[in-house]
Amino acid sequence: MDSRPLFQALQALAEDNVAFFRQSATETGRRFVAAFTAIREHARCMEPALRHFASICHIFDLDEATPANGYRSLAQTARCCLAHVLHKSRYVAANRRSIFFRTGHNVAELEAYCAALAQLRALLYLAQRLLTHNRPGCLFHHEERGLTEQVLQEYCTLHKGCFYGRCLGFQFAPSIRPFLQTIAIGLVSFGENYRRHDSSLSMAAGSLFTSGKFAMDPELRGAEFERITQNLDVHFWKSFWNLTETELLASVASLASTPVRVSRALIVPPESFELPLAADPSLTITITPPVAHTGPGPIHMRLISHELREGQDSEALSALARTEGSLGLELWRKVTPAPPSPLLLVHFHGGGFVAQTSKSHEPYLRSWAQELGAPVLSVDYALAPEAPFPRALEECFYAYCWALHHCHLLGSTAQRVCLAGDSAGGNLCLTVSMRAAAFGIQLPDGVMAAYPVTLVRAAASPSRLLTLLDPLLPLSVLCKCLSAYAGTEPAEGEPPGLEKLSPVNMMRRDTALLLRELRHSASAWLGALLDGVGRNNGASTGKSAVRKSISEAALDDNSTVESRSSRKSQTCQDLSCGVPAPPTPAPSPSPQGSPRVSFFLSGEQQEVVSARAEGLEYPDGFEPLRSDQPPANLTLEASPVVKNPFMSPLLAPDNMLCGLPPVHIVACALDPMLDDSVMFARRLRELGQPVTLQIVQDLPHGFLSLSQLCRETRQASALCTRIIREILLPTEPMPPGLEDSAPPPPCSVL
Repeated sequence: MDSRPLFQALQALAEDNVAFFRQSATETGRRFVAAFTAIREHARCMEPALRHFASICHIFDLDEATPANGYRSLAQTARCCLAHVLHKSRYVAANRRSIFFRTGHNVAELEAYCAALAQLRALLYLAQRLLTHNRPGCLFHHEERGLTEQVLQEYCTLHKGCFYGRCLGFQFAPSIRPFLQTIAIGLVSFGENYRRHDSSLSMAAGSLFTSGKFAMDPELRGAEFERITQNLDVHFWKSFWNLTETELLASVASLASTPVRVSRALIVPPESFELPLAADPSLTITITPPVAHTGPGPIHMRLISHELREGQDSEALSALARTEGSLGLELWRKVTPAPPSPLLLVHFHGGGFVAQTSKSHEPYLRSWAQELGAPVLSVDYALAPEAPFPRALEECFYAYCWALHHCHLLGSTAQRVCLAGDSAGGNLCLTVSMRAAAFGIQLPDGVMAAYPVTLVRAAASPSRLLTLLDPLLPLSVLCKCLSAYAGTEPAEGEPPGLEKLSPVNMMRRDTALLLRELRHSASAWLGALLDGVGRNNGASTGKSAVRKSISEAALDDNSTVESRSSRKSQTCQDLSCGVPAPPTPAPSPSPQGSPRVSFFLSGEQQEVVSARAEGLEYPDGFEPLRSDQPPANLTLEASPVVKNPFMSPLLAPDNMLCGLPPVHIVACALDPMLDDSVMFARRLRELGQPVTLQIVQDLPHGFLSLSQLCRETRQASALCTRIIREILLPTEPMPPGLEDSAPPPPCSVL
């Protein structure tokens, strides 16, 4: 893709706007000049890097029909950001003389995207380092230390708040950005009210009264989002993601999803049974229950079927069912059961190995049950860090074997079986298939893995660099989840406020806590409102100081390289790549002790940054923006368990991968986990294994859980359904991809 017209137009607009606003003596005029000067410099330096990636990125594709890898995604993201800047620059040039032109808003937008360009420029430099040091054709850095460790240390100090404020989700489809903004506002509000031993519902109630300020102030939202992703532990993320498990939200999702005759939660006792060997059915092997970490225990599952089938209303299955309250009533009373289906779909949910259940994934599972005409068995495996590897794998494998042995209870004859899962569930689909091959039992007829993680460790790759700006999968969160699954994250037990209670007691407890929190939060909100009347001027001054710090670093456009080098130690912000910086402003206060974004570091912080990022220097005296938050505690895990092929199938030897059934992967072009899918598909292709890789554009990681949100997510979910149908009913041709169904990318102007 030729980006020269984009850069030429952007340079011309930047020069025109600089010439216009130089005539203004106002503070806003100086900010416009600084922002456009920095944009011009960033664009000039990014152009050769993007041109270089465009010339080599095809080397890392799976094949010519599947143009996807982390280098492409990073370059696409940078071009998309530049396209947003170009659009904003045109708007400013066309409306800057209008009396209705909002100068404050527009200069803040430009400054935000200017900061984003600075950070993307740093990511392009890091990707160039990976390109130089990686093995030919390899997307992951092959050394455990070295560059991977340097990239992690650099990530810990880079500023990320600009990607969570005004620029949130700029790289994704426009239809999904409002949802991402809602998630971000909810996350920071939940984080501000987070107390480890309180109920998630009560904290959500308190968040209702604090969400408004984060919706009105994007800079504050970005700073708080960065604080949360840097500092809070895995238990916070469990609490936040499990909000979808509450009865209230689950009932709303159930009303909006496809109605089904059967949705039964099952508890299977830990009992051994025999399964025939695939090579010789006259011989059997004993399948024993999971025992890792906590010993034998029951396995939780959910059976979903669009219509009632024989066996699903049996007394044997009813004995395994557990009550879910009035919201879990079934619709199969007085219905004549249909014959068993020859098809069976076994599903493993996502959630980073640490959160969620089949209930939060039930909306799209109901659609699958209807469109495929097959019973769906979704497994609620034990979650980390309380139950690290290999407990989840053991439970999923046992559930798969149990489904084959007791398929008559599920309304199926299991003549055709498919494994399906997303994210962490995709990993479990692959590893369960590997274990089934090792045991010699019946393999699934195929695997549909959506955006799976195939390398469960913090490894540097170009797509994983996108965790710096991904609102759903920041690197610090990814590392916490992976370390929890590996067993290196401390498990302090489930908080008392999150204990599993009976449905009736849960509703009573949550209702009481909700009313209590509403009263307390309303009182606190009113008090803060009255107290803040006298501080409005001070807060406004602080806000101006923060925004001023973004642009003043680019005021002098004529500094020499020598002066840049001499001033490099004075500040970590250099938006215009080597221009003088003003003195460090004092950070402005914010509620709950969370500082606003400060793009400057103290001398002590700079020493920490230089020590942690030693060995990574940027060319031309450039320095990206640095975070004012304490560095995230990201360390490389040296435990041998992370190299276990049943944890990281990408590291499995050839003989284990050769035993896999046909694998069909659906990945997202802008997903930090993209390189996991590309490299795993390439390994299978090199071994002659049947594998397909489908790429969806402009959607984030986890789109299956958002399947009813917009047209793009519905189309991506329909692709997954078509793949599963091809596995279960292999008479229809496999769709070549999303070319005929996917909408054009939002940055197609490039």
